[in-house]
Amino acid sequence: MPVYYEDVEVGTVETNGDYEVTREEVLSFAERYDPQWFHTEPDRASEESPYGGVIASGWHTAAMTMRLLVGGTLADAATIGAKGVDELRWPVPVRPGDSLHIENEVLEKVPERPERGLIRARTRTFNQDDERVFSMIGNVMYLRRSDE
Repeated sequence: MPVYYEDVEVGTVETNGDYEVTREEVLSFAERYDPQWFHTEPDRASEESPYGGVIASGWHTAAMTMRLLVGGTLADAATIGAKGVDELRWPVPVRPGDSLHIENEVLEKVPERPERGLIRARTRTFNQDDERVFSMIGNVMYLRRSDE
């Protein structure tokens, strides 16, 4: 049964995870979308970067977070896309071998039109040591029930 705008409650917190970050995925994503040397050259990154090795692109971290959101909170949601994100942050780099999980907290509901409303939710991604590696506030459009 779909989760509509009316079903979402402010203050609700959901968690979802285990996304295993592989070296191959980090390199492949970076080579295609963010080919900076500290994402694509493990030997150089180990020797020259302040991170001590290759790290995932922040955009890859955002994509992995989205995968976790779709696999959990948004799996049964009657969503029709998003209007954007606010407060996008990458406080700690993601590394090959990390295991990611997310926490999604509903902050606000904004009725927009008879057919849809906006849900503002803070999503935080953590690694296996519970370090926050990513955060954003999403502005997601949810369908409203037509009979209400």
